Parts: sequence; C-alpha cells; structure tokens
Amino acid sequence: MKEHIKISLIIATYNRGSKLFRTLCSLTQQTLPRHLWEVIVVDNNSTDDTRDVFAAFAAEYPGIQARMVVETRQGVSWARNRAIAESAGEVIVSIDDDETAVPEFLKSYYDFFKTHRDAMAAGGRIIPEYETPPPRWIGRFTERPIVGTLDFSRRVIPFPKGKFFGGGNMAVRRCVFDRYGVFDPRLGRNGDSLLGGEEKDFYMRLRQAGLPMYFLPEATIHHIIPAEKLTDAYFFRLCRLIGRSERIRTLNLSVGTYIRRLLMECIKWAGACVVATGYMLCFQWPRAEYVLRMRWLITKGLLGY
Repeated sequence: MKEHIKISLIIATYNRGSKLFRTLCSLTQQTLPRHLWEVIVVDNNSTDDTRDVFAAFAAEYPGIQARMVVETRQGVSWARNRAIAESAGEVIVSIDDDETAVPEFLKSYYDFFKTHRDAMAAGGRIIPEYETPPPRWIGRFTERPIVGTLDFSRRVIPFPKGKFFGGGNMAVRRCVFDRYGVFDPRLGRNGDSLLGGEEKDFYMRLRQAGLPMYFLPEATIHHIIPAEKLTDAYFFRLCRLIGRSERIRTLNLSVGTYIRRLLMECIKWAGACVVATGYMLCFQWPRAEYVLRMRWLITKGLLGY
C-alpha cells in the first residue's frame, strides 16, 4: 500500500501517553480515504505508558496505517527528523501530541497540495482549547507563546511575512526537506526543557530561499492547554527560554545575525509598551503587566541570563 501514500502524518511524543491517545483518536474521524495517508509516532524515550497506549490504539483501529518507532537521541528535533526519514508520503504533515485534528484536516492539506503545484509548505489554524478557565493575564499576545496560536484568515493566503508556522501544524513537500535540510537538533524541546527555535530556524531557511508558503485555515487543529501551562512559573520559564532559543539560533548563524536580533528586540520593546499602554487605558492591568514581563524575560534570555 505504501506506493499509494500521499500524506505522512508525523507525531513526536515524550511522556504524554494519555494526551497522545486523545490525539490519535481524533484521527479516526479523518475524511481523507485511509489508503492515502499514514501515521508515524516517534517515541522519544518515554518512561510512561506511551508504548502501551499506542499499541492499544493500533489494535483498536487496524484500518489506520499507523506505526511507532523509537528515537533514543533526546529532543523533538531528533524525533521529527526520524519520523521524516521513516515516512513514505509525498507531503509530510506534523502535529503535536497534545492536539486534536478536525475531520477535514488531512483532506484539506491533500486537496491543497494537489491543486497548488507551486506550494512547497503550508501551515494551518491552531486554536486553543483550555481545560480550565485561563487567568486574567492571558490575552492575544501572552497566549501566543503558550498555545502557538495561528489564525490569520478565513481564506487561503500566502503565509504572512514576520510570522512562522510550527511543528504543531505544518505541511511540507518531501523535496523541501531533501533540498533544505531538516530540524536542527541543537534547538527544540529536549526532555522536560522548554527550549525552542527549531521551527523558526527551519521556516527561515524556506523563507530565505523564496519558497511559496501558504496559510490554510481549513487545516485546523485544537491545542489542548492544561492548567499547569497557565501558571506563572511555567509562563516565566517559557518566556526566558524563548529568548535563550533565539540567542542560540541567531549565534549559530552569525554574530551579525545575533546583533540584528538584538536591534529587533528594541523594536519589540516599543511594541510591547504600546500594547501595555492600550491595556492600561482599558483597565486591564494584569494583561499590561504580563506583556511587559514577557518581553523582559525574553530579553534576559536573549542576552544570556
């Protein structure tokens, strides 16, 4: 059957057995005929019941072409790269293990790449689904680092400049990975570390090469946000490591790139001050405070603190 596979859906996972099962179950409702797609789950050294969860799913839904491989090199970049190497599809779609896909998810990508021959990559909508009511400080800007929210348009558009899609909802033609490389293992989540940057690093390579990339609203996933991701401790640690990730990513390229990123941080500070002022004028004090805290912690990480 592999010669008929058009889409490979890859999922990297680490110690999220219960969440992974919910993600996999959402795939049972996909409207794209099952002979056209496969699922590859990469277990990145999980110590929980992840393998048992996958085995139970595969036994319950034998009609879905799903298999699990193990990547012992720790880190989401290693895991995704292993999935890419194991996959057979012409288009590789990536989601995370704490998301659910709408029934039209895979068919949307399949139809899009079939009709848009110029498209080399695409990203879809990422909508938060909170398990508990979000705190008062959560707003459009502070939500983005936690959720990875993407929702630019209700129609297909070229992917907006200055934005980038992530591994939580992205689709890339196989030939792109062959030509421009895969994810940098020096970046990205590693075990319980919140380091990132691998998705932006990959996206920037494609952007600099001038590849046509699009935003596809019909390819929607829901990102499940548990209460532990809404604590001050998690948010502050995440923001600092966003800055640290940018420091590593840009210094890997060149000192000049890092200096330009520092200059961009000054512009981002101006924007943060404008946003915080707007919140204060609307008496939304917590949102104003946390926008500035977010920027300060990212800057500290960027500077190496």
